[in-house]
Amino acid sequence: METHRSDCPVNLLVEIIGDKWTILILRDIIFYKRRHFNELLRQSEEGIASNILRDRLAMLEKEGILTRAKDPKDTHKQKITYSLTEKGIDLLPIMIQAIIWSARYKDVDRTKYKPAIDLSQAGPATLEAFRKQLQNEHSTSA
Repeated sequence: METHRSDCPVNLLVEIIGDKWTILILRDIIFYKRRHFNELLRQSEEGIASNILRDRLAMLEKEGILTRAKDPKDTHKQKITYSLTEKGIDLLPIMIQAIIWSARYKDVDRTKYKPAIDLSQAGPATLEAFRKQLQNEHSTSA
């Protein structure tokens, strides 16, 4: 049986994605299409430690936000691909709102992060198209 600090909806979300690293891992998977452990480890500009990355990926899998599978393109069958589930893709609006808030109140490098900022300013049709793209990308690897 799971125990939570409270059954408050905000608390339940924070218990999953409220630490320093989890939302950044999700950002890298959603916006930068990093799907392998080494990509997530080496290409994140924040410099996550391998043990923390391993723990967070395991937690996201346990929570049903990510799935993992052997990479079909890997001839040695040792490479794991992480994919978003529908539950993970449903976090897209939270990520978009985080971008909107940060771009409004913080000094964001608008050139470097232009694709994410553009997406945050897009209309519902563009967001829905991006969501469908995520679904297609992640269903083909499952």
